[in-house]
Amino acid sequence: MKISTRLVLFATVVLGGAVGCIDFDKSAVEFCARNPTRCAEPIAPEIVRSTQSAASVRAGETVTLHVTAVDAQNLTLHFSWTSNIGTLGSPADTATESEVVWTAPSCVPSGVTPTVTATVQNALGLSASASFVLSSSPTCIAPAVAVGTQHTLLLRPDGTVWAWGPNDYGQLGDGTTTNRPVPVQVGGLSGIRAVAASSDHSLAVRDDGTVWAWGINSSGQLGDGTTNDRLTPVQVAGLSSIKRVAAGDGYSLAVHGDGTVWAWGINSSGQLGDGTTTDRLTPGRVKGLSEVVEVSAAKYSLLGSAHVLAVRGDGTVWAWGNNGSGQLGDGTTTDRLTPVQVSELDGVKAIAVGNSFPLSNSNGSYSLAVRGDGTVWAWGSNSTGQLGDGTTISRSRPAQVNALSGITAVSASSDHALAMRDDGTVWSWGKNTNGKLGDETTAHRLIPVQVHGLSGVRSVAAGESHSVSVREDGKAWAWGYRGMGLLGDGAMFLSFVPVQTMGLTATAQIASHGNRSLAVKEDNTLWVWGSSSLGDLGDGSTGAHPVPSSILDDVKAVAAGNDYSLAVRNNGSLWAWGSNSIGQLGDGSTTNRLTPVPVNGLENVVGAAASFSVSLALRSDGTVWAWGLNSVGQLGDGSTINRSTPGPVGGLVHIVGVATSGGHSLALRNDGTVWAWGGNHDGQLGDGTTTNQPKPVQVSGLSGVKAVAAAIVSSAVVRDNGTVWAWGDNYSGQLGDGTTTDRLTPVLVSGLSGVKALASGNHHFLALRNDGTVWAWGDNYYSQLGDGTRTQRSTPVQVRGLSDVKLIAAGENHSMAVRKDGTVWTWGLNTSGQLGNGLLDFSALPVPCTRP
Repeated sequence: MKISTRLVLFATVVLGGAVGCIDFDKSAVEFCARNPTRCAEPIAPEIVRSTQSAASVRAGETVTLHVTAVDAQNLTLHFSWTSNIGTLGSPADTATESEVVWTAPSCVPSGVTPTVTATVQNALGLSASASFVLSSSPTCIAPAVAVGTQHTLLLRPDGTVWAWGPNDYGQLGDGTTTNRPVPVQVGGLSGIRAVAASSDHSLAVRDDGTVWAWGINSSGQLGDGTTNDRLTPVQVAGLSSIKRVAAGDGYSLAVHGDGTVWAWGINSSGQLGDGTTTDRLTPGRVKGLSEVVEVSAAKYSLLGSAHVLAVRGDGTVWAWGNNGSGQLGDGTTTDRLTPVQVSELDGVKAIAVGNSFPLSNSNGSYSLAVRGDGTVWAWGSNSTGQLGDGTTISRSRPAQVNALSGITAVSASSDHALAMRDDGTVWSWGKNTNGKLGDETTAHRLIPVQVHGLSGVRSVAAGESHSVSVREDGKAWAWGYRGMGLLGDGAMFLSFVPVQTMGLTATAQIASHGNRSLAVKEDNTLWVWGSSSLGDLGDGSTGAHPVPSSILDDVKAVAAGNDYSLAVRNNGSLWAWGSNSIGQLGDGSTTNRLTPVPVNGLENVVGAAASFSVSLALRSDGTVWAWGLNSVGQLGDGSTINRSTPGPVGGLVHIVGVATSGGHSLALRNDGTVWAWGGNHDGQLGDGTTTNQPKPVQVSGLSGVKAVAAAIVSSAVVRDNGTVWAWGDNYSGQLGDGTTTDRLTPVLVSGLSGVKALASGNHHFLALRNDGTVWAWGDNYYSQLGDGTRTQRSTPVQVRGLSDVKLIAAGENHSMAVRKDGTVWTWGLNTSGQLGNGLLDFSALPVPCTRP
């Protein structure tokens, strides 16, 4: 037996005090023989069993993880969970067991193995851990950006495509012709591996090798055999196994997996490379080319000045089309209807084409190439210094761009160029109107300058009036002209340095109340937007904020009251900010707080609820604590005395969920029963009476409940069988039973099944079904039901245009949803910017929230 040094010392001191001179070693052994538990070395707990419900899942799917632990000393155990990717729910713990649900991310970065670790710690601070290795798909792809003359496409790591800017011909692919100052998702596209954009049309390659096109089609550039414009993507006819695409002005090209090149659309300059000048409505093969790995085309071509470049696997560059400025690089100015080799250039790994644009002073076209040694070479027109050689002399053969090395990619507009270095920085040269070079000035540059403040860049694209880059994290940054929403940040003035585009993504949890909204991202940062009259956004300011900003990290759950908010952090602490007139922030005062402060005396918090000056906290031991307004007993402590610090709700144990309207509250026990307390004027407590209850009472006739929601004077629950039941006030049809009759006990909501989650506004409810659709009913004066109308509904209607939803939330008169890809969508009232889309107009249909 190993003897604890600390206890041996104790034993020898005791024995030494009792007698004189003794044999300490012998006495210590004899003492520990008589008292073995007092001499034992402290032992760490042990995880004796671990299980997982699945080993492999796809994006948005869940895995339930479970551990059982023992402690030889019978000490109290505390469990914690961490993951390197994906989202962890709130753990459910007992004395010896813990269970958590892990949700797979939208994609997994290459080389990353999703791992979840459970740690158990005893009261002595000793711990043990167990790790779960998971498999999740799809693998993230490299983010990329493509810019037409004015609109932008962003390919995200999860394979979705987002677009912003002008949309006259449907080139944004969202089913409308509405310009978008912030990103919107291109409809119906997933699994995308490459994108391209021209003046007014767009292309995308799916992982199955098919090509999809949308926008203007006046010359057949969409390749579907027609000249009909398309507001959403259509498949290009007869193409498969495609690896790359390029979009020219009125024409398109694709590189097949076998190295051949296919082209379609307008052919006035011979840009289709088939030896003719005949337009094509479907793809035809470019003559004489094989082993091609990349193509580049002019996004805008003035007066038939279009030309095309292609790189072969051997590093040679081939060109065809118009050659009026020497842009084909063969030493002549002769147009070519089939490909010719660019002179004196080999070892090329990347190319770009720039062409004349009506609003530019550039009077010709030019070409760029990156060699394997990282140098950049340019030829063609140089009227604005776009060749980057320190002159304005045009060249019909390649010349090296000054002072550039380590370059991996290039992009060109009519009069400026961008280059990306292997260190993730971006360099630019040429004309600098509107600050599109990104160097904090509008000075034109004949040689490259570094774009200000950018690092970690993976892709660049040059538009006519602006520039865009995408970083390793998939976030887009843009600079230059903001008119028509070109920069995607919702603003409409110039930016001489990069600014981040918008589009809230990777969202794990949401909450809303009144005129503001909150979202917790997968990285546990908390983002807020909307009204902040009393500091309720927590960013230290007041006023309306229509664009989200981050205020707190390490957050796992949020709750929103009328003018204040609560946040549960991963360490179990609870934080509050905003209005505090009744003590609803729980810090022992009635002082408003413009930034988060800790709630007094609470730990091990796993959930919270807030509404109209009433705050609730759910602890890991299953108890509920309340503070704030108590005028009708809504704190559940048997009194009507307000509290500025938390106190326990009487008689509640084994609670797994809570909800409050501010006037009444609900608690869900682990046995599936529901308990209610507070105001009951309209029967919202569901006990068959209209009598207020200052302590919890059981809701009549309910069992097997798995979720609860509280509206102003109505309540609703989801049962294990996926049905929804509601009771209380029904003036707006919010009970969903096809009537407007109040109910003192629960009634079945009509026509709903397979429901897994609920959310409540003032007088409307949302339901999330297992199939990822969202349904709504009740008040619709501000279009908070999302069905495109303002018609009140007494039975559920489907929210239009939403699928693959994983989370829902509702404010007083607006609604929110998070899709499995982590994007946030909002609809309804927007007078304080609570929809988070950079505008102040209400929306009758879901719109994407802003900021990436």
